[in-house]
Amino acid sequence: MSKNSVYLVAFVLSIGLVNRTSADLVGHWTLDETSGTIANDISGRGHHGTYVDNPGLDVPGVYGTGMNAAGGYMEADLETDLPTGAEERTIALWVKTEVKADRKFCSYGTDTAGQALTFCIENVNDEDGVRMRHWGGNMFYAGFTMGEWNHIAIRIQPGASIVNDTEVFINGENIPGYRSGGSDQILNTAASPFYVGTSVGGQIGQVFEGLLDDVFFYNHALSDAEILGIMSGQPWPYALGPEPADGVLIEGTWANLSWSPGDFAVSHDIYIGDNFDDVDSGAESTFVGNQTGTFIVVGFPGFAFPDGLVPGTTYYWRVDEVNEVEPNSPWKGDIWNFSVPPKTAYFPDPADGAEAVDVDVELSWTPGYGSKLHTVYFGETFEEVDNATGGQAQGSATFTPGTLKMAKTYYWRVDEFDIAVTHKGNVWSFTTEGTVTALDPVNGAVDVSQTPVLTWSPGFGASHEVYFGTDPASLELKGSGNLGSESFEPGQLEWNTTYYWRIDEANNANADSPWIGPLWSFTTANFLIVDDMESYNDINEGEPGSNRIYLAWIDGFENPAVNGSVVGNLNPPIAEQTIVHSGNQSMPMSYDNNVGKSEATLTLTSNRDWTVNGVSTLTIWFRGSSSNTTEQLYVTLNGNARIDHDDPDAAMITSWTAWNIDLQKFADQGVNLANVNSITLGLGSVTGGTGKMYFDDIRLYPSAQ
Repeated sequence: MSKNSVYLVAFVLSIGLVNRTSADLVGHWTLDETSGTIANDISGRGHHGTYVDNPGLDVPGVYGTGMNAAGGYMEADLETDLPTGAEERTIALWVKTEVKADRKFCSYGTDTAGQALTFCIENVNDEDGVRMRHWGGNMFYAGFTMGEWNHIAIRIQPGASIVNDTEVFINGENIPGYRSGGSDQILNTAASPFYVGTSVGGQIGQVFEGLLDDVFFYNHALSDAEILGIMSGQPWPYALGPEPADGVLIEGTWANLSWSPGDFAVSHDIYIGDNFDDVDSGAESTFVGNQTGTFIVVGFPGFAFPDGLVPGTTYYWRVDEVNEVEPNSPWKGDIWNFSVPPKTAYFPDPADGAEAVDVDVELSWTPGYGSKLHTVYFGETFEEVDNATGGQAQGSATFTPGTLKMAKTYYWRVDEFDIAVTHKGNVWSFTTEGTVTALDPVNGAVDVSQTPVLTWSPGFGASHEVYFGTDPASLELKGSGNLGSESFEPGQLEWNTTYYWRIDEANNANADSPWIGPLWSFTTANFLIVDDMESYNDINEGEPGSNRIYLAWIDGFENPAVNGSVVGNLNPPIAEQTIVHSGNQSMPMSYDNNVGKSEATLTLTSNRDWTVNGVSTLTIWFRGSSSNTTEQLYVTLNGNARIDHDDPDAAMITSWTAWNIDLQKFADQGVNLANVNSITLGLGSVTGGTGKMYFDDIRLYPSAQ
């Protein structure tokens, strides 16, 4: 389809946009500013952006002016409107560039595995297109025209779960994507500002080298027709810009609701209620009328909810735009909500369930709606606090319980009195400092090795007991020890299984002993971990617990005449903690191939059977540098079976890249995959050059990733 025909279809479809569940426009930046640092959001949501590092403004755009990202970028905080995880969304914008490089034109999340959503223009297999880099799965969508304006829309549908579910439209066409690196990971994103013209975190060195214009962000998966309509720049038919803003608390039992009308609206059908489904379905009980004005009072005599809004209640409302001469009228609007604060106390500080709280803590809370006096109950058991009565009322919303015991859980409750009625509060809890703290893996960790080493920092205990199992209600005692032995190895665990553990401590010299530890959990990976580089530390050689990375990955430091590799940084942290693929660490390896080769070898002490659970693919994540000298990247098993990377310039790749190898290729060279005893990563000499590589997340998967 030619670009002109796409524009024609876009215009036709925009005149007759199909109805959809909700507009969900949370940000629209035209980038029409000619100076200053504010990028105005015209969606009505108030998510105004900031121009950072002086991008070029007042440059020709598709509509008005645009932004030249070669000098800087725009960032905007969408706050709670930002979809995270695998929630539905659509991002749309115009892009023009002549540079095929890993520079992101839009992004958000963090640069850790499975927590980013970033997009750049690249050339893959001699095709120009859009590349998605997820730090946990990459996709490529061919069809970008270099040197021209291209409209790009990124859509994630409800129910999408893996990276492959991401859809990319280029100039109105849904482009089939294919995996261009990385594994078929769960689609997930972390919260962060939304960046236009750079990578996550606002990396100046990653600013996009090109022009950008007219950026839209939706909390909704737009239809194909709606994407074409946005591209055409035609009028928007839906109500938008609610006031009060979607999701806020209002201080009162009445409110004035207002909005910005859709471009075709003559009048407005308004629905309000305390049940989302009723408002969504347009139940008769929620319809409050049709009107031409763009505001309505609620919770006041003579208006909707004449007896007043109810404290502690969330209200949902929607505005459908009506124009009887338009065949697609009415246009069903977004469902917004606001809440009236409860009459009970809320927002406790410290938060409910907080840990490591100072023993001299001052408790505070937000008073319930209309409250005048507060009664605080405090104790060491839930039942004691929940059943307490007859406390002394006070005027301030703070309470100091005095110096508390360390490593102990406390409970508290605040009852609110509004002159007429006392409103009993919820029971909250917190745990004071001094209890044990999980170190590796941390509480809630996922993709954990099936042979983990559990470690923790001690509290007051001179001795401890370890409880472990898959049922949090009936953990088994697995071992005990004294201060200085804060580790436990549970042995070979099941794949993709959640385990729970707890450390109880005792000290006969302390009257508060024993201390029951908090319950922790982790979930093992659905792949086999050869080395994730997370276990290494900076403890000096020879000292107890020393596990420096070069002690495991044997390099050429002791034999530089035949091996030009050096593993680890010169000074702590020895393992790399900034340039990582996932987790907290990767392995840096410098190479100098004047001696012919550079390699590092890990002798396997566990996970030596590479046939379990049907694993068939070895995946190695690596990253090089454009300043590296081209040398041949290779991997060797058991000291003699070598596989070279297909790309002779792999050492010059500047982003984390998955190298997937069929294990059969090693078996064909005589490797017994049921007994793999070593793995070597190396660079063979081509030019006798030098450089530095990073390796991370060496894994085994049941199928190609």
